[in-house]
Amino acid sequence: MKNDKFLKLEKNICKVVKEEQIKLGYQSETIRLYYPLESLNLLLSMDCNTEEMRQVLGEFAKSVCPRLGEVQISHRGERFCICLPPEAADYVNENTPKEGFLYDLIAVVGTHYATMSQVEEVFGKYSAGVCRERMDTEDFDELLYFEDGVPDEDYYCFKTEGEHLIYHRFTKEDYQALFGK
Repeated sequence: MKNDKFLKLEKNICKVVKEEQIKLGYQSETIRLYYPLESLNLLLSMDCNTEEMRQVLGEFAKSVCPRLGEVQISHRGERFCICLPPEAADYVNENTPKEGFLYDLIAVVGTHYATMSQVEEVFGKYSAGVCRERMDTEDFDELLYFEDGVPDEDYYCFKTEGEHLIYHRFTKEDYQALFGK
Protein backbone atom coordinates (compact mmCIF):
# COMPACT_ATOMS: atom_id res chain seq x y z
CA MET A 1 0.00 0.00 0.00
CA LYS A 2 1.30 3.45 -0.89
CA ASN A 3 2.17 5.80 1.95
CA ASP A 4 0.50 9.16 1.18
CA LYS A 5 3.31 11.22 2.70
CA PHE A 6 5.70 9.79 0.11
CA LEU A 7 3.48 10.02 -2.99
CA LYS A 8 4.94 13.28 -4.31
CA LEU A 9 8.53 12.03 -3.97
CA GLU A 10 7.70 8.70 -5.59
CA LYS A 11 5.90 10.47 -8.43
CA ASN A 12 8.89 12.78 -8.94
CA ILE A 13 11.33 9.86 -9.02
CA CYS A 14 9.18 7.95 -11.50
CA LYS A 15 8.93 11.03 -13.72
CA VAL A 16 12.71 11.51 -13.73
CA VAL A 17 13.15 7.85 -14.69
CA LYS A 18 10.48 8.14 -17.40
CA GLU A 19 12.13 11.27 -18.79
CA GLU A 20 15.43 9.39 -18.99
CA GLN A 21 13.74 6.46 -20.71
CA ILE A 22 12.13 8.76 -23.28
CA LYS A 23 15.45 10.43 -24.05
CA LEU A 24 17.78 7.43 -23.95
CA GLY A 25 15.54 4.40 -24.30
CA TYR A 26 14.45 1.86 -21.75
CA GLN A 27 17.13 -0.17 -19.98
CA SER A 28 16.66 -2.48 -16.99
CA GLU A 29 19.44 -0.81 -15.04
CA THR A 30 20.45 0.75 -11.73
CA ILE A 31 19.71 4.48 -11.65
CA ARG A 32 21.11 7.00 -9.17
CA LEU A 33 19.19 10.19 -8.56
CA TYR A 34 20.62 13.05 -6.52
CA TYR A 35 18.53 15.45 -4.49
CA PRO A 36 19.63 18.34 -2.27
CA LEU A 37 18.15 18.34 1.23
CA GLU A 38 16.12 21.48 0.44
CA SER A 39 14.40 19.81 -2.54
CA LEU A 40 13.56 16.72 -0.50
CA ASN A 41 12.08 18.89 2.24
CA LEU A 42 9.94 20.68 -0.36
CA LEU A 43 8.78 17.42 -1.98
CA LEU A 44 7.92 15.89 1.38
CA SER A 45 6.51 19.08 2.96
CA MET A 46 8.96 18.70 5.82
CA ASP A 47 11.72 20.66 7.50
CA CYS A 48 14.27 17.97 8.31
CA ASN A 49 17.96 18.23 8.98
CA THR A 50 20.32 15.76 7.30
CA GLU A 51 20.01 13.03 9.93
CA GLU A 52 16.23 13.32 10.11
CA MET A 53 16.00 13.15 6.31
CA ARG A 54 18.17 10.05 6.27
CA GLN A 55 15.65 8.38 8.59
CA VAL A 56 12.65 9.62 6.56
CA LEU A 57 14.20 8.31 3.35
CA GLY A 58 14.75 4.96 5.05
CA GLU A 59 10.99 4.85 5.65
CA PHE A 60 10.44 5.91 2.05
CA ALA A 61 12.62 3.05 0.78
CA LYS A 62 10.55 0.55 2.76
CA SER A 63 7.31 2.11 1.51
CA VAL A 64 8.21 1.85 -2.19
CA CYS A 65 9.93 -1.54 -2.03
CA PRO A 66 6.90 -3.46 -3.39
CA ARG A 67 6.95 -1.30 -6.53
CA LEU A 68 10.50 -0.07 -6.99
CA GLY A 69 12.53 -2.80 -5.34
CA GLU A 70 15.30 -2.40 -2.75
CA VAL A 71 16.02 1.34 -2.93
CA GLN A 72 19.31 2.35 -1.31
CA ILE A 73 19.80 5.75 0.33
CA SER A 74 23.11 7.50 0.95
CA HIS A 75 24.24 11.06 1.39
CA ARG A 76 27.27 13.28 1.43
CA GLY A 77 26.50 16.35 3.45
CA GLU A 78 23.13 17.72 2.33
CA ARG A 79 23.19 15.88 -1.01
CA PHE A 80 21.24 12.63 -1.02
CA CYS A 81 21.56 9.76 -3.47
CA ILE A 82 18.52 7.59 -4.11
CA CYS A 83 19.84 4.47 -5.80
CA LEU A 84 17.12 2.63 -7.68
CA PRO A 85 17.57 -1.03 -8.62
CA PRO A 86 16.72 -2.30 -12.13
CA GLU A 87 13.24 -3.24 -10.83
CA ALA A 88 12.45 0.48 -10.56
CA ALA A 89 13.28 1.09 -14.23
CA ASP A 90 11.17 -1.95 -15.11
CA TYR A 91 8.27 -0.70 -13.00
CA VAL A 92 8.29 2.75 -14.61
CA ASN A 93 8.52 1.27 -18.10
CA GLU A 94 5.63 -1.11 -17.47
CA ASN A 95 3.34 1.28 -15.55
CA THR A 96 3.56 4.63 -17.33
CA PRO A 97 2.05 5.78 -20.64
CA LYS A 98 4.10 5.43 -23.82
CA GLU A 99 2.86 8.74 -25.21
CA GLY A 100 1.76 12.15 -24.05
CA PHE A 101 3.04 15.59 -23.17
CA LEU A 102 6.58 14.68 -22.09
CA TYR A 103 7.09 12.50 -25.18
CA ASP A 104 5.91 15.32 -27.45
CA LEU A 105 8.03 17.94 -25.69
CA ILE A 106 11.19 15.84 -25.85
CA ALA A 107 10.54 15.06 -29.54
CA VAL A 108 10.47 18.79 -30.34
CA VAL A 109 13.34 19.85 -28.08
CA GLY A 110 15.47 16.99 -29.41
CA THR A 111 15.53 18.41 -32.95
CA HIS A 112 17.94 20.91 -34.47
CA TYR A 113 16.56 24.43 -34.78
CA ALA A 114 13.63 23.82 -32.42
CA THR A 115 11.87 27.06 -31.56
CA MET A 116 9.92 28.33 -28.58
CA SER A 117 6.90 28.59 -30.86
CA GLN A 118 7.09 24.84 -31.46
CA VAL A 119 7.40 24.24 -27.73
CA GLU A 120 4.42 26.47 -27.08
CA GLU A 121 2.44 24.47 -29.67
CA VAL A 122 3.19 21.29 -27.71
CA PHE A 123 2.00 22.90 -24.49
CA GLY A 124 -1.08 24.29 -26.28
CA LYS A 125 -1.96 20.82 -27.57
CA TYR A 126 -2.53 19.74 -23.96
CA SER A 127 -4.14 22.82 -22.41
CA ALA A 128 -5.48 26.27 -23.18
CA GLY A 129 -4.08 27.48 -19.84
CA VAL A 130 -0.39 27.77 -20.66
CA CYS A 131 1.69 30.43 -18.94
CA ARG A 132 4.79 31.73 -20.70
CA GLU A 133 7.13 34.18 -19.03
CA ARG A 134 10.38 35.76 -20.10
CA MET A 135 13.27 34.94 -17.78
CA ASP A 136 16.18 37.28 -17.40
CA THR A 137 18.75 34.87 -16.02
CA GLU A 138 22.07 33.65 -17.34
CA ASP A 139 20.77 30.08 -17.48
CA PHE A 140 17.28 30.45 -18.96
CA ASP A 141 15.33 32.61 -21.41
CA GLU A 142 11.73 31.39 -21.04
CA LEU A 143 9.47 29.68 -18.52
CA LEU A 144 6.42 27.65 -19.52
CA TYR A 145 3.97 25.82 -17.29
CA PHE A 146 0.35 24.77 -17.17
CA GLU A 147 -1.70 27.25 -15.15
CA ASP A 148 -3.83 24.56 -13.49
CA GLY A 149 -1.07 21.93 -13.33
CA VAL A 150 -2.84 19.69 -15.86
CA PRO A 151 -1.50 17.62 -17.54
CA ASP A 152 1.81 18.45 -15.86
CA GLU A 153 2.57 20.26 -12.60
CA ASP A 154 6.21 21.08 -13.32
CA TYR A 155 7.78 24.32 -14.46
CA TYR A 156 9.88 24.15 -17.64
CA CYS A 157 12.72 26.62 -18.15
CA PHE A 158 14.21 26.94 -21.65
CA LYS A 159 17.40 28.34 -23.13
CA THR A 160 18.48 28.59 -26.75
CA GLU A 161 22.07 27.47 -27.22
CA GLY A 162 23.25 27.67 -30.79
CA GLU A 163 21.07 25.35 -32.88
CA HIS A 164 19.50 23.70 -29.85
CA LEU A 165 16.81 24.44 -27.34
CA ILE A 166 17.52 23.00 -23.91
CA TYR A 167 15.21 22.75 -20.94
CA HIS A 168 15.27 22.02 -17.27
CA ARG A 169 12.22 20.77 -15.41
CA PHE A 170 11.60 22.02 -11.87
CA THR A 171 8.89 21.25 -9.37
CA LYS A 172 6.85 24.38 -8.69
CA GLU A 173 8.29 24.50 -5.17
CA ASP A 174 11.90 24.20 -6.35
CA TYR A 175 11.31 26.85 -9.01
CA GLN A 176 9.89 29.23 -6.42
CA ALA A 177 12.76 28.53 -4.01
CA LEU A 178 15.39 29.07 -6.73
CA PHE A 179 13.91 32.07 -8.50
CA GLY A 180 11.91 33.67 -5.69
CA LYS A 181 8.57 33.58 -7.48
